[in-house]
Amino acid sequence: MNCTHILRKSIFLLTFLLLAFSATDASAQLKINFGKDSPLRKLQIAEMAITNLYVDTLDEHKLVDDGIRGMLEKLDPHSTYTTAKETKSLNEPLEGSFDGIGVQFNMVQDTLLVIQPVPNGPSERVGILAGDRIVTVDDTAIAGVKMPREEIMKRLRGKRGTKVRLEIVRRGIPDKLSFTVTRAKIPVRTLDAAYMIRPHVGYIRISSFGATTYNEFMTSVDSLKQHGMKDLILDLQENGGGYLQAAVQIANEFLHKNDLIVYMQGRRAERKDYTANGKGKLLTGKVIVLVNEYTASAAEIVTGALQDQDRGQVVGRRTFGKGLVQRPISFEDGSMIRLTIAHYYTPSGRCIQKPYEKGDLRDYAEDIEKRFKHGELYSADSIHFSDSLKYSTLRQHRTVYGGGGIMPDFFVPLDTALYPPMYRKLAAKSIILNANLRYVDNNRKWLHENYPTFGSFKKSFTVPQQLIDEVLAEGEKQKIKAKDDKELQRTLEVMRLQLKALIARDLWDMSEYFEIINEMNPVVKKAIEVIH
Repeated sequence: MNCTHILRKSIFLLTFLLLAFSATDASAQLKINFGKDSPLRKLQIAEMAITNLYVDTLDEHKLVDDGIRGMLEKLDPHSTYTTAKETKSLNEPLEGSFDGIGVQFNMVQDTLLVIQPVPNGPSERVGILAGDRIVTVDDTAIAGVKMPREEIMKRLRGKRGTKVRLEIVRRGIPDKLSFTVTRAKIPVRTLDAAYMIRPHVGYIRISSFGATTYNEFMTSVDSLKQHGMKDLILDLQENGGGYLQAAVQIANEFLHKNDLIVYMQGRRAERKDYTANGKGKLLTGKVIVLVNEYTASAAEIVTGALQDQDRGQVVGRRTFGKGLVQRPISFEDGSMIRLTIAHYYTPSGRCIQKPYEKGDLRDYAEDIEKRFKHGELYSADSIHFSDSLKYSTLRQHRTVYGGGGIMPDFFVPLDTALYPPMYRKLAAKSIILNANLRYVDNNRKWLHENYPTFGSFKKSFTVPQQLIDEVLAEGEKQKIKAKDDKELQRTLEVMRLQLKALIARDLWDMSEYFEIINEMNPVVKKAIEVIH
């Protein structure tokens, strides 16, 4: 990289912006001034001076990266810069796939344990099984050497079509097994669960909005309809958002022709409306949307659209409040700026974005903690809206509020008693998770033989006392005890359900996990009450 790199990068950025604005606003004129008073020239001279004259050796790449970050940090909380490596890592979960060997795994006692090979993936095709332990990758030991998880993933992933040699230890076989796996495109699912939660009531949980989300969603809708679904609980709790287009596609399935889904508008971005085409498959039936304080961005767009159009009711707690639109601006080296260019607005005109002070990222980041302290997560009475933030839904003219985030129609407080302190400490130390992994590893064959279907497992399986005792014994070693019998009994109740759900996840998948664990989720229970 030479000393004119920042100028080249800036010209590339400004050219991109010029083209972008001409595409969205024919009257917009972005003047680029390289004269003696130009801020860009000043920036170039500063970079050249620092690079060539500074007393110590500098990494010029990092200098430019830090300079861009410094500019963006003075703007809003969501305008960001990422390096090529960071950009790739952030995009993979949304793009719908990555290149790798295709296994779900966890680390048990410093060893990679295969939870499940991806169905019809490269590892399954060569014969790798659930319960296998991968001990070497291309002759490099990864077991018993305290290798960071990120480093292990780096060795397993690689360009599709390339080969990787694995040595595996399999229970019941004395010698190591060798496999050569050809890396391939591995799908990343954004839909966690889909099942019939009650007669005629389907449940779908979406973790994020990516390139494949709409297709995953519609496949699940078709399947649930075949099982008699008339009404739907759409769970967007902890959904941090993702692609706008995926959110619009899903909202479209619920709304009638020309119903407004969302619109965006900014200083240099003309208003753009997204409307429904009226061809959705979910135009009838009750809809409940589940949200909480970590529901954000694209998930708030879906929630706001269904609430404002009186198509669905919202259950949970006030959402995060991210309503700023970012335009990705890619550089030649793979790095990227995500620059805020507009706000999102719900059909009634509410701005989703919560208030912020430019440059004050710390205060913005601590918003959720402030909600805890102010009692908002425990009582709806702690949330106060001024009359200026009042809006009306478009059909039933119910009062809804702007000012950041989506306020639910039915508030469900955070239940701190649900997970007692003893349980939280056991979970935080991974004692419950590790005990589960060992149990499934030791009993996988027996479990499959005795519970060939999830239905039989859900109905008949009881977590053995020996497994409970193992967790409690390890907790005692780490000085984790209940303060009284009431806390102990509550811990045991929650732990049994959690362990059963984890075992179901490892034998089947995440959908089966949620089918068990949701039976104690207060927000889900409230949704079932409302939908009936």
